[in-house]
Amino acid sequence: MSADAVLRCGAVAWLAWRVNCLEMPDLNDAQLTGLNLRGADLHEVNLRRANLASAKLVAANLMGSNLSNAIFNGADLVDANLGSIEAIDTKAIGTDFRRANLCNANLVGSNFTNADLRDADLSAVNAISIDLTGAKLRGANLDRIQLHRATLCYADLVETNLAHADLSQAILVETELSAAHLYRSNLTQSRLTRSHLVNIYAMFANFDRANLTGADLSWANLSKTIFTGAILHNANLRGANLTGANLAGANLTGANLTGANLTGANLRHAMLAETNLSETLLTGAIR
Repeated sequence: MSADAVLRCGAVAWLAWRVNCLEMPDLNDAQLTGLNLRGADLHEVNLRRANLASAKLVAANLMGSNLSNAIFNGADLVDANLGSIEAIDTKAIGTDFRRANLCNANLVGSNFTNADLRDADLSAVNAISIDLTGAKLRGANLDRIQLHRATLCYADLVETNLAHADLSQAILVETELSAAHLYRSNLTQSRLTRSHLVNIYAMFANFDRANLTGADLSWANLSKTIFTGAILHNANLRGANLTGANLAGANLTGANLTGANLTGANLRHAMLAETNLSETLLTGAIR
Protein backbone atom coordinates (compact mmCIF):
# COMPACT_ATOMS: atom_id res chain seq x y z
CA MET A 1 0.00 0.00 0.00
CA SER A 2 1.34 3.46 -0.88
CA ALA A 3 2.27 5.92 1.86
CA ASP A 4 -0.58 8.33 1.08
CA ALA A 5 -3.10 5.47 1.01
CA VAL A 6 -1.99 4.38 4.48
CA LEU A 7 -2.22 7.94 5.77
CA ARG A 8 -5.79 8.16 4.53
CA CYS A 9 -6.59 5.36 6.98
CA GLY A 10 -5.76 7.67 9.88
CA ALA A 11 -2.95 8.48 12.32
CA VAL A 12 -3.09 5.11 14.14
CA ALA A 13 -2.78 3.05 10.96
CA TRP A 14 -0.01 5.37 9.76
CA LEU A 15 1.97 4.94 12.98
CA ALA A 16 1.74 1.15 12.82
CA TRP A 17 2.82 1.16 9.17
CA ARG A 18 5.68 3.55 9.75
CA VAL A 19 7.18 1.41 12.52
CA ASN A 20 7.83 -1.30 9.93
CA CYS A 21 8.77 1.07 7.11
CA LEU A 22 12.40 0.62 6.08
CA GLU A 23 12.59 3.84 4.04
CA MET A 24 11.63 7.43 4.79
CA PRO A 25 7.97 7.88 3.72
CA ASP A 26 7.50 9.95 0.57
CA LEU A 27 4.27 11.95 0.31
CA ASN A 28 5.42 14.21 -2.49
CA ASP A 29 2.35 15.62 -4.37
CA ALA A 30 -0.04 13.70 -2.07
CA GLN A 31 -3.70 14.78 -2.00
CA LEU A 32 -4.61 14.84 1.70
CA THR A 33 -7.26 17.55 1.88
CA GLY A 34 -9.60 17.48 4.86
CA LEU A 35 -8.02 14.41 6.48
CA ASN A 36 -8.10 13.95 10.26
CA LEU A 37 -4.43 13.45 11.14
CA ARG A 38 -4.56 14.52 14.77
CA GLY A 39 -1.35 13.53 16.54
CA ALA A 40 0.15 11.94 13.41
CA ASP A 41 3.90 11.32 13.33
CA LEU A 42 5.07 12.95 10.10
CA HIS A 43 8.54 13.98 11.19
CA GLU A 44 11.14 14.21 8.40
CA VAL A 45 8.54 13.17 5.80
CA ASN A 46 8.71 14.54 2.26
CA LEU A 47 5.46 16.50 1.79
CA ARG A 48 6.62 18.73 -1.06
CA ARG A 49 3.68 20.05 -3.08
CA ALA A 50 1.28 18.01 -0.92
CA ASN A 51 -2.26 19.35 -0.56
CA LEU A 52 -3.29 19.39 3.11
CA ALA A 53 -5.92 22.12 2.86
CA SER A 54 -8.43 21.93 5.73
CA ALA A 55 -6.63 18.91 7.21
CA LYS A 56 -6.70 18.42 10.99
CA LEU A 57 -3.13 18.15 12.23
CA VAL A 58 -3.65 19.09 15.88
CA ALA A 59 -0.57 18.11 17.93
CA ALA A 60 0.94 16.41 14.86
CA ASN A 61 4.71 16.00 14.65
CA LEU A 62 6.12 17.40 11.40
CA MET A 63 9.54 18.26 12.75
CA GLY A 64 12.19 18.39 10.03
CA SER A 65 9.71 17.65 7.24
CA ASN A 66 9.92 19.13 3.76
CA LEU A 67 6.75 21.14 3.16
CA SER A 68 7.98 23.36 0.34
CA ASN A 69 5.25 24.37 -2.12
CA ALA A 70 2.71 22.47 0.00
CA ILE A 71 -0.82 23.78 0.59
CA PHE A 72 -2.10 24.12 4.17
CA ASN A 73 -4.88 26.65 3.59
CA GLY A 74 -7.45 26.43 6.39
CA ALA A 75 -5.66 23.53 8.09
CA ASP A 76 -5.67 23.06 11.88
CA LEU A 77 -2.12 22.83 13.27
CA VAL A 78 -2.82 23.85 16.86
CA ASP A 79 -0.03 22.61 19.16
CA ALA A 80 1.76 21.00 16.20
CA ASN A 81 5.53 20.51 16.15
CA LEU A 82 6.93 22.17 13.01
CA GLY A 83 10.42 22.75 14.26
CA SER A 84 13.14 22.98 11.59
CA ILE A 85 10.71 22.37 8.70
CA GLU A 86 11.60 23.34 5.14
CA ALA A 87 8.59 25.29 3.89
CA ILE A 88 9.69 27.50 1.01
CA ASP A 89 6.82 29.06 -0.99
CA THR A 90 4.27 27.18 1.13
CA LYS A 91 0.65 28.35 1.21
CA ALA A 92 -0.90 28.55 4.69
CA ILE A 93 -3.70 31.08 4.21
CA GLY A 94 -6.04 31.20 7.19
CA THR A 95 -4.22 28.28 8.84
CA ASP A 96 -4.45 27.81 12.61
CA PHE A 97 -0.95 27.57 14.16
CA ARG A 98 -1.88 28.54 17.71
CA ARG A 99 0.83 27.45 20.20
CA ALA A 100 2.64 25.61 17.40
CA ASN A 101 6.41 25.18 17.46
CA LEU A 102 8.03 26.60 14.31
CA CYS A 103 11.44 27.22 15.84
CA ASN A 104 14.26 27.29 13.25
CA ALA A 105 11.80 26.75 10.36
CA ASN A 106 12.58 27.97 6.84
CA LEU A 107 9.49 29.84 5.59
CA VAL A 108 11.05 31.94 2.84
CA GLY A 109 8.50 33.35 0.41
CA SER A 110 5.54 31.58 2.02
CA ASN A 111 1.99 32.94 2.21
CA PHE A 112 0.64 33.07 5.77
CA THR A 113 -2.06 35.65 5.08
CA ASN A 114 -4.66 35.73 7.90
CA ALA A 115 -2.93 32.82 9.67
CA ASP A 116 -3.45 32.45 13.42
CA LEU A 117 -0.05 32.23 15.14
CA ARG A 118 -1.02 33.39 18.60
CA ASP A 119 1.39 32.17 21.29
CA ALA A 120 3.39 30.25 18.66
CA ASP A 121 7.18 29.88 18.82
CA LEU A 122 8.82 31.36 15.71
CA SER A 123 12.22 31.97 17.24
CA ALA A 124 15.15 31.95 14.80
CA VAL A 125 12.77 31.39 11.85
CA ASN A 126 13.91 32.34 8.36
CA ALA A 127 10.85 34.21 7.07
CA ILE A 128 12.40 36.45 4.43
CA SER A 129 9.75 37.83 2.04
CA ILE A 130 6.93 35.99 3.86
CA ASP A 131 3.40 37.40 3.59
CA LEU A 132 1.80 37.76 7.04
CA THR A 133 -0.88 40.28 6.04
CA GLY A 134 -3.66 40.23 8.62
CA ALA A 135 -1.99 37.45 10.62
CA LYS A 136 -2.61 37.07 14.36
CA LEU A 137 0.68 36.88 16.27
CA ARG A 138 -0.34 38.21 19.65
CA GLY A 139 1.90 36.77 22.35
CA ALA A 140 4.11 34.92 19.86
CA ASN A 141 7.86 34.48 20.31
CA LEU A 142 9.70 35.91 17.29
CA ASP A 143 13.09 36.26 18.92
CA ARG A 144 15.84 36.47 16.26
CA ILE A 145 13.36 35.94 13.40
CA GLN A 146 14.42 36.99 9.90
CA LEU A 147 11.62 39.11 8.40
CA HIS A 148 13.61 41.04 5.82
CA ARG A 149 11.27 42.31 3.08
CA ALA A 150 8.30 40.63 4.80
CA THR A 151 4.75 41.99 4.56
CA LEU A 152 2.91 42.37 7.89
CA CYS A 153 0.25 44.93 7.02
CA TYR A 154 -2.72 44.94 9.44
CA ALA A 155 -1.14 42.08 11.42
CA ASP A 156 -1.65 41.79 15.18
CA LEU A 157 1.76 41.73 16.90
CA VAL A 158 0.59 43.00 20.28
CA GLU A 159 2.88 41.84 23.11
CA THR A 160 5.07 39.79 20.76
CA ASN A 161 8.75 39.18 21.43
CA LEU A 162 10.72 40.62 18.51
CA ALA A 163 14.05 41.00 20.26
CA HIS A 164 16.98 40.89 17.82
CA ALA A 165 14.52 40.44 14.93
CA ASP A 166 15.45 41.53 11.41
CA LEU A 167 12.58 43.59 10.02
CA SER A 168 14.68 45.55 7.55
CA GLN A 169 12.68 46.76 4.54
CA ALA A 170 9.57 45.07 5.96
CA ILE A 171 6.12 46.53 5.29
CA LEU A 172 4.11 47.07 8.48
CA VAL A 173 1.40 49.52 7.39
CA GLU A 174 -1.25 49.91 10.12
CA THR A 175 0.26 47.00 12.03
CA GLU A 176 -0.62 46.55 15.71
CA LEU A 177 2.62 46.41 17.73
CA SER A 178 1.52 47.81 21.08
CA ALA A 179 3.61 46.59 24.02
CA ALA A 180 5.85 44.56 21.69
CA HIS A 181 9.43 43.81 22.74
CA LEU A 182 11.80 45.14 20.06
CA TYR A 183 15.10 45.18 21.92
CA ARG A 184 17.98 45.55 19.41
CA SER A 185 15.67 44.76 16.49
CA ASN A 186 16.59 45.96 13.00
CA LEU A 187 13.90 47.99 11.24
CA THR A 188 16.17 49.74 8.76
CA GLN A 189 14.16 51.19 5.85
CA SER A 190 11.01 49.51 7.12
CA ARG A 191 7.62 51.01 6.34
CA LEU A 192 5.56 51.60 9.49
CA THR A 193 3.09 54.24 8.33
CA ARG A 194 0.09 54.58 10.65
CA SER A 195 1.32 51.64 12.71
CA HIS A 196 0.53 51.37 16.42
CA LEU A 197 3.64 51.11 18.59
CA VAL A 198 2.21 52.34 21.87
CA ASN A 199 4.31 51.39 24.91
CA ILE A 200 6.81 49.30 22.92
CA TYR A 201 10.19 48.45 24.42
CA ALA A 202 12.72 49.23 21.70
CA MET A 203 16.00 50.10 23.41
CA PHE A 204 18.92 49.99 20.95
CA ALA A 205 16.55 49.24 18.05
CA ASN A 206 17.47 50.54 14.59
CA PHE A 207 14.87 52.57 12.66
CA ASP A 208 17.42 54.08 10.26
CA ARG A 209 15.57 55.64 7.29
CA ALA A 210 12.32 53.97 8.37
CA ASN A 211 9.00 55.55 7.39
CA LEU A 212 6.90 56.13 10.52
CA THR A 213 4.53 58.73 9.09
CA GLY A 214 1.47 58.97 11.32
CA ALA A 215 2.69 56.17 13.60
CA ASP A 216 1.69 56.11 17.27
CA LEU A 217 4.78 55.72 19.49
CA SER A 218 3.29 57.25 22.60
CA TRP A 219 4.86 56.15 25.90
CA ALA A 220 7.36 53.96 24.03
CA ASN A 221 10.77 53.20 25.48
CA LEU A 222 13.08 54.33 22.67
CA SER A 223 16.20 54.95 24.71
CA LYS A 224 19.43 54.73 22.65
CA THR A 225 17.31 53.95 19.57
CA ILE A 226 18.51 54.94 16.09
CA PHE A 227 16.20 57.11 13.97
CA THR A 228 18.79 58.59 11.59
CA GLY A 229 17.09 59.87 8.45
CA ALA A 230 13.76 58.41 9.59
CA ILE A 231 10.43 59.96 8.60
CA LEU A 232 8.34 60.69 11.71
CA HIS A 233 6.01 63.18 10.04
CA ASN A 234 2.89 63.64 12.20
CA ALA A 235 4.01 60.78 14.47
CA ASN A 236 2.71 60.65 18.04
CA LEU A 237 5.62 60.47 20.50
CA ARG A 238 3.77 61.75 23.55
CA GLY A 239 5.54 60.68 26.74
CA ALA A 240 8.11 58.62 24.84
CA ASN A 241 11.51 57.94 26.35
CA LEU A 242 14.06 59.06 23.75
CA THR A 243 17.03 59.54 26.06
CA GLY A 244 20.23 59.19 24.10
CA ALA A 245 18.34 58.45 20.88
CA ASN A 246 19.92 59.33 17.56
CA LEU A 247 17.49 61.45 15.52
CA ALA A 248 20.07 63.07 13.26
CA GLY A 249 18.48 64.07 9.98
CA ALA A 250 15.06 62.75 11.03
CA ASN A 251 11.89 64.40 9.75
CA LEU A 252 9.79 65.26 12.82
CA THR A 253 7.58 67.79 11.05
CA GLY A 254 4.22 67.97 12.80
CA ALA A 255 5.20 65.29 15.33
CA ASN A 256 3.77 65.34 18.85
CA LEU A 257 6.57 65.22 21.44
CA THR A 258 4.51 66.47 24.36
CA GLY A 259 6.10 65.27 27.61
CA ALA A 260 8.73 63.24 25.76
CA ASN A 261 12.21 62.82 27.24
CA LEU A 262 14.99 63.68 24.75
CA THR A 263 17.76 64.08 27.30
CA GLY A 264 21.08 63.60 25.52
CA ALA A 265 19.36 62.91 22.18
CA ASN A 266 21.02 63.77 18.87
CA LEU A 267 18.77 66.16 16.93
CA ARG A 268 21.42 67.46 14.55
CA HIS A 269 19.87 68.44 11.20
CA ALA A 270 16.47 67.10 12.35
CA MET A 271 13.39 68.80 10.87
CA LEU A 272 11.26 70.17 13.71
CA ALA A 273 8.82 72.45 11.88
CA GLU A 274 5.41 72.54 13.59
CA THR A 275 6.63 69.94 16.09
CA ASN A 276 4.89 70.04 19.47
CA LEU A 277 7.67 70.27 22.09
CA SER A 278 5.43 71.19 25.01
CA GLU A 279 6.89 69.94 28.31
CA THR A 280 9.56 68.08 26.37
CA LEU A 281 12.87 67.45 28.18
CA LEU A 282 15.81 68.50 25.99
CA THR A 283 18.59 68.56 28.59
CA GLY A 284 21.91 67.90 26.90
CA ALA A 285 20.27 67.31 23.51
CA ILE A 286 22.49 67.99 20.51
CA ARG A 287 20.89 70.40 18.01
